[in-house]
Amino acid sequence: MKELSVSRITEAVAKLSIQANRVLPDALVGTLSQAAQTETDPLGRSILKDLQTNIAVAKEKAIPVCQDTGMAVVFLEVGQDLHLTGGPLEAAVQAGVRKGYLEGLLRLSVVSDPLERVNSGDNTPAVIHTRIVDGEQIRITVAPKGFGSENMSGIRMLTPAAGRQGVVDAVLEIVRQAGSNPCPPMVVGVGIGGDFEQCALLAKIALCRDVSVRNADPVYAALEAELLSKINELGIGPQGFGGATTALAVNIEQAATHIAGLPVAVNIGCHVTRHASIVLEGN
Repeated sequence: MKELSVSRITEAVAKLSIQANRVLPDALVGTLSQAAQTETDPLGRSILKDLQTNIAVAKEKAIPVCQDTGMAVVFLEVGQDLHLTGGPLEAAVQAGVRKGYLEGLLRLSVVSDPLERVNSGDNTPAVIHTRIVDGEQIRITVAPKGFGSENMSGIRMLTPAAGRQGVVDAVLEIVRQAGSNPCPPMVVGVGIGGDFEQCALLAKIALCRDVSVRNADPVYAALEAELLSKINELGIGPQGFGGATTALAVNIEQAATHIAGLPVAVNIGCHVTRHASIVLEGN
């Protein structure tokens, strides 16, 4: 059995917190660049080019790509044959978020209590999702989530009678209601199946998938393509000023569900849908 000190996890989370806020995934940057070339609306095309400039400047000057550096969402895939040493795993992750946000001079946006509204002062606690998987390594993904887009997300507890069209209608309704609020062009994460909370988690996981990767199931890959086309037909456009580029991608994750249910969740990401990952090996 291999061992890994949690101090390495703290350092990795700190670096990922900074990296994700400064440098966007290559596939997202490439998709945005392609959209700037194909957008037919002059104003929309101009806005997309401005967004490209912003992304490039943030990378060059090592500054956040958006002023809302988000609430840190951390996904951990921990190998069951990996022995973690040196302290509790979740404490190490929180320490990494604290270190990254303070040392990276990232905006501190977390309040310790939802009603008292007192800032925690270090952007913790982060939201942590942990899975036990095969192997002797740990995969860490940090996905800072701004709330301009997070607030526009939604869930619909459909019945099976709603069927495929009901899913399409629910997603389009949520995106239409979101309008310009999530700073489009957006990435739309969709969770289908499971129960109430799993469905929402699936939608968040979908946002962390590379926008160039389609669902492995052809049925859901076709649904992703259909939804992307119909969302872009809404005409919301870049930053809500109209055009053919309302979304850059639709990513779907699905799971088994109950015979009486068809849960659908939509987690919207803005044009700077951020995530960065690393795999740490044990010694």
